[in-house]
Amino acid sequence: MWKIAIIDDERQVLKGMKRAIPWDELGAEWVGEAMNGEDGLEVIRRTLPDIVITDLYMPVMSGLDMMEQLRKEGFQGKIIILSGYSDFEHARQALRFHVTDYVSKPISLPTLKSILSNVVQELEEAEEKRIRQWELEFKMTMYEPFVELEWVRSAAVGTLGHAYRDSTPLPPSYLFWQERKHVTVGIELIRDERARCLSVSDWNLFRFAVSNIACEVARKLFPDLEYTELHSTRTLLIIHPDAGQLEQLEDKLEELGIRLIDSIGSYLKLVTRIGIGGVKDTWTKLSDSTEEAFRAMDQRALRVASAHEVYMYRENSSSEPGSVALFPVKFSYKLATAMKASQEAEAHQLVLEYITEMKKQEGISQGYVQMLGSELWGIITYSLYESGFVLDELFTNDQIAKEISSLIVPDQLASWLIDKITKICSNRQWKGSSKHRQVVDFMTSYIHEHYAEELTLAELSDKVFISRNHLSIIFKNITGETFNNYLTRVRIEKARELLMERNMLVYEVAERVGYKNIPYFSTLFKKITGMNPTELIKS
Repeated sequence: MWKIAIIDDERQVLKGMKRAIPWDELGAEWVGEAMNGEDGLEVIRRTLPDIVITDLYMPVMSGLDMMEQLRKEGFQGKIIILSGYSDFEHARQALRFHVTDYVSKPISLPTLKSILSNVVQELEEAEEKRIRQWELEFKMTMYEPFVELEWVRSAAVGTLGHAYRDSTPLPPSYLFWQERKHVTVGIELIRDERARCLSVSDWNLFRFAVSNIACEVARKLFPDLEYTELHSTRTLLIIHPDAGQLEQLEDKLEELGIRLIDSIGSYLKLVTRIGIGGVKDTWTKLSDSTEEAFRAMDQRALRVASAHEVYMYRENSSSEPGSVALFPVKFSYKLATAMKASQEAEAHQLVLEYITEMKKQEGISQGYVQMLGSELWGIITYSLYESGFVLDELFTNDQIAKEISSLIVPDQLASWLIDKITKICSNRQWKGSSKHRQVVDFMTSYIHEHYAEELTLAELSDKVFISRNHLSIIFKNITGETFNNYLTRVRIEKARELLMERNMLVYEVAERVGYKNIPYFSTLFKKITGMNPTELIKS
């Protein structure tokens, strides 16, 4: 119920107003009255009405003085002046206090009802907007941890745009990165006989357990760290050693690698390999350390623990004879991201570029091709599982294993992967099942709240830390239309509603929904609705 207080020094006016106001129809209630501004202040302070109807000329304290004091105290309610004098000077002064309406006595019942109805409508619209804004802020709060995790992962693998790396401030939780050095520790879960028998859901549970164990073990040696998952078999610890840890850093990192292998093996019976990247002076080179960590692991460059597979990156270190580098972390991450967004062309291009580079290597055996096929399929499988889509619905494990075992050369691997990617991306159940729906929900809510402003996809991409191109694809996949088309449709629909009210001119409506170019607005309006704005007003 909307609360209304009436302040007037004429008792007959107070009684008449209380009888005349259609309380039930307005959804309103009387909460108090007073016969001078001083008593009116006390009534308003005590009851906090949504609407105040007040006279100007009253004993003890005038209506103007009362309003001035109320606004100083932060009163946000609507004020309607009902005065027996049509005094321009007082009306001008009243405007300073954001008065909703100024009406001369006597007032007719229809006029009173109309004024109050308009004020109540304004209150309802403001309340609806406040609720929508709260819901939007709540969604953003819920989404914020996901945004920060994605930011960390993007920083670690090198997929942040130049704007982020070069000029954009760090998220608040990571400001301390500016004062520290950084080093990454790559963790790879080896697909031995036991691991290969695990279902995707079981594998996901094991990865969750690995994250808990890795963080618990690492924080005993390095309190400041982040943990991020890369794809199905690879995860990453980002370590930020303080000044006191730098002298013995290599020894402590080696100790961390040994503890990780022992703990994961003891608790989960999983075989693990550890790679340690180079130490970087700035967080913008973090992705270099990540690549180094997994390169050291892939090439078996420098084993620092004889009884454990812990490898330390060294520049110009020699690789183990016969070894061939696996695949860059950035490639793996981009492939997983493309699959999550059902970005078929991008996934195809990534595979072809990778296979082209791989073919330049010497000593690529059939076994290595099949191993790559298994690893790449693992990346695709887990990335889709993260997005709520289980590939068991399209392909059985036996089918995939049989097909991988028939791969002999890199070109066969490329053709096989491209075929699978096409089938996955064209599957209707996959389209729109992604967890990226929460991103699109945020975007559509934001559009409905800010459609009248200069709104761009680049602006929204900054808010959710997802590249503009990637965000565009996510939005199109889930809504079925481009961001610009959706924004235009929302604006034109809002314009249609305003024009049908017949309270505004065409140029006013255009500006209200975000268009300053009136001919352009009219062209868009006709294209979408089939008629000109002026025709709608006259119809």
